[in-house]
Amino acid sequence: MLVPESELGGKVGKFTGPLPKGAPAKPPGVVWADVVPKQARILFDGVFLLCVVVPTLLAIAYYGFTASDVYTSEARFVVRTPQRSQPTTAIGALLQGSGFSRAQDDSFTVHDYITSRDALKVLDAKLGVRKSYADPSHDFLSRFPQPWSDDSFESFYKFYQDKVSVTYDAASSITTVRVRSFDPDISLKINEELLAMGEELVNRINDRGREDLVRYAAAEVEEAETKAKAAALALANYRNRRAVFDPERQSALQLQQITKLQDEVIAAKLQLAQLRALSPANPQIPTLERRVKGLEGEMASEMSKVAGGGNSFTDKATEFERLQLERGFADRQVASAMTSLENARNEARRKQIYLERIVQPHRPDEALEPRRARAILAAFVVGLVAWAVMSMLLAGVREHKD
Repeated sequence: MLVPESELGGKVGKFTGPLPKGAPAKPPGVVWADVVPKQARILFDGVFLLCVVVPTLLAIAYYGFTASDVYTSEARFVVRTPQRSQPTTAIGALLQGSGFSRAQDDSFTVHDYITSRDALKVLDAKLGVRKSYADPSHDFLSRFPQPWSDDSFESFYKFYQDKVSVTYDAASSITTVRVRSFDPDISLKINEELLAMGEELVNRINDRGREDLVRYAAAEVEEAETKAKAAALALANYRNRRAVFDPERQSALQLQQITKLQDEVIAAKLQLAQLRALSPANPQIPTLERRVKGLEGEMASEMSKVAGGGNSFTDKATEFERLQLERGFADRQVASAMTSLENARNEARRKQIYLERIVQPHRPDEALEPRRARAILAAFVVGLVAWAVMSMLLAGVREHKD
């Protein structure tokens, strides 16, 4: 407890209460007011040393003398594809195009491949990137494997993802690839190889697209030809079975024949009427009567061929027209499919996806990392903040005990 100055003879804040728990006996002539503040100062000095001095010295030692230089190689590219116009045939949506448009989906495909395990395996096989990143000449915190990781491929893949970054600008459709390593030549080689692998991926996509395009169009032609052959065969079988070539034309000929017979019937009846009027006993009258009857029978027979019977041209024309319509439709399908196939072949002759390099990979001539002064200053500032927080907590604990 603290007592007023008047009661202590001018010694303000002298400790007059009981000894703190666990405190040693008070030496003769020593006032506790002088002992406790000294212990507090030692405690606060220890916290300052632990939070500020030690981390700052470690940061100076690491970033000033140990941390390896990191070189960054950067490249930029854009993936474009021909614009697709509105389809004009059954597969026109896959064929016609003009100009260029941004291929965002294709860009993301290249991005994912560059940062994939497959790409890492190819890089390691061609350039030995694992050996380069694990070189003992680099500092132990930066090289692979790091103290907190093992030597597995999965750990190296996570390490690779930290060293290779791919960013996409939606406004310009430009992709930026940054490669970080401890050797400027390795950074350049990795970046060049990644772009080459991206171009190979685009070419594979193009080749697959061409094959699918032509194969689909050829299948359409084959299917259309099969239908056309079936329609033609059905029409031919019907003609043979029903003994008819073209019901419409044949019925027209039959009608002409019926008209001719009708004229003959009219002429014979007129002649018969004249004979009956002039000479009722004329021996030609029975002959003319038989002739009229025969012509009328023939005309009725011809009429039954045109319409009215199950074997008439009218009955035959219904099925014939259906078969002829199917054949005409199948022939048009063949023509359309052949046009589509030709368009597909023309489309297959040109690229569908383009990877254009905007900025070529460069060999860095200066290490951009680590930012040594910034890292040391950051360690010092963070230490100060931690020390301030710890000091406030300790002061609160002391005040609570007092």
